[in-house]
Amino acid sequence: MHGGLVVLSIGVVGAMGMFEHAERGLQRGALTTTALVLAESRLEAKRSLPWEQLLADDLDQDGTLESSMRDDGLEADVTNGDGIFTASLMRSNIRLVWTIEFNRGSRPASASLAAIEARAIFRTIGGQEKEIRLRTIRANPHYVVLPALS
Repeated sequence: MHGGLVVLSIGVVGAMGMFEHAERGLQRGALTTTALVLAESRLEAKRSLPWEQLLADDLDQDGTLESSMRDDGLEADVTNGDGIFTASLMRSNIRLVWTIEFNRGSRPASASLAAIEARAIFRTIGGQEKEIRLRTIRANPHYVVLPALS
């Protein structure tokens, strides 16, 4: 009878360990999904702005552009004057950093293309730092030449 109790105890302890491992995996997956959604939404916000407003942000999503991206070497911007404009925010324990780099000059009006990148950086429950990085290229609509209709 005692032998059956020992086997049952070992089984219960093993099952508890599996549940804990599964819960960590689910939490890690939820955090990764949230990070991906934040990065995708930041790229989509930059795609939907008028070209002239690419360096502005509506961070609280109230319809008012209240923030401006910077190329000053402060906070999330790594290097002053490198032509890469940066902004960042913390949301749901995820650090979101987005950048815009123009192919010509440092202003939207002089560029024909902009490389836009969004990175979501977070720590897993185990303490590992993870990063999701998405990138896209957007064309200046003023440089787009439409074919002539014949």
